[in-house]
Amino acid sequence: MADTPNTPDQSANPASGPSVRILGQYVKDLSFENPGAPDTLRGSAAQPNIDLGIDVRVRALDAENFEVELLLSAKAERENATLFVCELSYAGLFQIRGMDEQSREAFLLVEAPRLTFPFAREIVASATQNGGFPPLMLEPVDFASLYRQQLAQRAQGGSGNPPAGNA
Repeated sequence: MADTPNTPDQSANPASGPSVRILGQYVKDLSFENPGAPDTLRGSAAQPNIDLGIDVRVRALDAENFEVELLLSAKAERENATLFVCELSYAGLFQIRGMDEQSREAFLLVEAPRLTFPFAREIVASATQNGGFPPLMLEPVDFASLYRQQLAQRAQGGSGNPPAGNA
């Protein structure tokens, strides 16, 4: 008779603590406009002025599944001419179990976008490079700081909207 370790079956008795699974990541929408090409691709060596925007949206699909959408936009201008406009909607599908509402909201607005951001960053860099420009390498985003600002606005009765859905 062979000795077998007496360990409980993990699949039959799952951990009672919170669990998070990333079910998928995907591009919902990608737009790259290069309105002045080819004229804007040659000439001036002056650095463009780049206006960046970032937003996070959360949508509850059911009690355990949430779509977290990262919206990135970049508009580059030089000498009153638009060089490019890049807009990306990149989402992740997350399954969350055993987490209280406050922790779930923090995870969905801080950790989920932190996990998907590197993939979205690469898509923006590739799109700008494929448009004939140097790749736009977005700086890392402090989603925790953005979340704290939103909480502070809510506490003061400001316009900081809670996330969509049940997060």
